[in-house]
Amino acid sequence: MYLLVNIIGLIVFVGLAFLFSKKKSKIKWRSIGIMMAINLFLAWFLTGFPIGRNIVMGAANGFNWLVQVAYTGIAFALPSWVAVKQMDFVTSVLLPILMIIPLFDILTYIGVLPWIIKWLGRGLSKVTGQPKFESFFAVEMMFLGNTEALAVSALQLKQMKGERNLTLAMMSMSCVTASIIGAYTQMMPGQFILTAIPINIINAIIVTNILNPVEVTPEEDTIATMSGSGSDTSDEQVDVQGKEPFFSFLGDSILNAGKLVLIITANVIAFVALAALIDKILQLINPWITLEHLLGIIMFPFAWLMGLDVSHAFEFAQFMGTKLVTNEFVVMGKVTNTIGDFAPHYKAILTVFMTSFANFSTVGMIIGAFKGLVDKSKNNLIAKNVGYMLLSGILVSLLSAATVGLFVW
Repeated sequence: MYLLVNIIGLIVFVGLAFLFSKKKSKIKWRSIGIMMAINLFLAWFLTGFPIGRNIVMGAANGFNWLVQVAYTGIAFALPSWVAVKQMDFVTSVLLPILMIIPLFDILTYIGVLPWIIKWLGRGLSKVTGQPKFESFFAVEMMFLGNTEALAVSALQLKQMKGERNLTLAMMSMSCVTASIIGAYTQMMPGQFILTAIPINIINAIIVTNILNPVEVTPEEDTIATMSGSGSDTSDEQVDVQGKEPFFSFLGDSILNAGKLVLIITANVIAFVALAALIDKILQLINPWITLEHLLGIIMFPFAWLMGLDVSHAFEFAQFMGTKLVTNEFVVMGKVTNTIGDFAPHYKAILTVFMTSFANFSTVGMIIGAFKGLVDKSKNNLIAKNVGYMLLSGILVSLLSAATVGLFVW
């Protein structure tokens, strides 16, 4: 019964994307079907086969190992924060970012991550039949983050037409940065975090290609370089900027990691406090009314379509709504001590749904990034489609959770 509801939910979520599509007749259903088949196989393989489970568990354990190594640096500077029975959120989850982000930046500096991004992007483009740059960008986001991927793609954004820029803005709502995965795995089941990441990438392409299908000619399907006329038909991106000295680069990376820790901390404190304030105001009207209850009512149909009974669906809907109006860390903090007791299906779909930056604050970040990268007409097009950006992020999270949920009971 619940499996059937989950299958129906998957169909409904694709149907919603079709309902809001800007150009229904332009949707390439063959490509969509291929990508959905890939995602179903990935979810089945990574959750249903011992080798698949071992792969994601090994990756999750690797990130947890990195976090444990990071505690060495934290203990040196702040021993009283580490040598306690239970570390707080900032110490256990956020401060390890100070090591993990520079590590990924070093891999970028020496060329390892660009090489991985290039070949994964090329393979994704060949298999799915999607334009080259959109495929590169999907992989790029996974390692660099949404605003970072946009920043390094500035030349490409300037050369592409506005509709393709909008596609990238919508895709950016479903980003997860590799350098922050360690923080996630300290709060939620690591195997489902790692399962969600590749599935999110492909679902971001699926959803944006349904909501905003764009015709890309062979002449437009290029990767921008600084050589010749400004574009090139090869699959490779060329780095023409000279590298800054390593230790200068590393210092900037560490400072950026520190800024990110402060930004996340500030956001979590502010959102939790504001949500509490809204609850206090709402409860003046009726003690039952809270922000979570209201969001739960709105999101309940989507939660039920994940294959949950009514009581669990309402709780899940509250978590969904809270994540969308605040961020994933707020919800993760609420469930981290109890998620181990959840039923397997509930645990899987909740973890997968939380594994993305799809929320209201991300919209502001993306619009701000584009404002500094493209001309006014392209930026205005993106600003006019805030609703589509939010819808894209929500649908990708729903599709990914429903896809993984099919195979975990």
